[in-house]
Amino acid sequence: MTEALIKEIVGGLLTQLDLDFDDVTVTKEEDMMRASIVSSTASRIIGWHGETLNSIQHLAKSIIRQKAKLGRSPFLVLDIDGYRKSQEDKVRSIAEQKADFVRKTGSRVALAPMSPYFRRIVHLHVANTESLSDLTTESSGEGDYRQVILKQKPGATSNADDQELSPVIESSSDDGLDNLDI
Repeated sequence: MTEALIKEIVGGLLTQLDLDFDDVTVTKEEDMMRASIVSSTASRIIGWHGETLNSIQHLAKSIIRQKAKLGRSPFLVLDIDGYRKSQEDKVRSIAEQKADFVRKTGSRVALAPMSPYFRRIVHLHVANTESLSDLTTESSGEGDYRQVILKQKPGATSNADDQELSPVIESSSDDGLDNLDI
């Protein structure tokens, strides 16, 4: 999967869908490719809660897989005007806020259900961030209700009193995860 192939496929899809764009830039980030679209009509490409962008991403991945004769779909993320980046940053920020709750109470906390992509963002962020090294994550649930559980690593100390606290599963709608689009 080359940058040129990604640009060709994404640009071709946008043209076929009559969605105006100025450029597509492709960068490699760790184990994925990110195609950033430059357009003066970004909202048309994003669509309602990212549905259009998700659909274009899905089509692009399928076409690239077929053209490059890949065994599985490539890890490709489409972004426009930093839309995806801001969602990724939001998920990381919420995970850090919930980490403070976990440390203060000694309880575990479940983030709102989210897509595999955003669960992966949280798992990697917690695993690779030094300030979160006392915490671990796991996924729980099935299908659209799968969520990340954030908890302390065995043996880690918390700021909680010495009393035993039962696990807490929060399901509040004010955690900012309602409109994640992947």
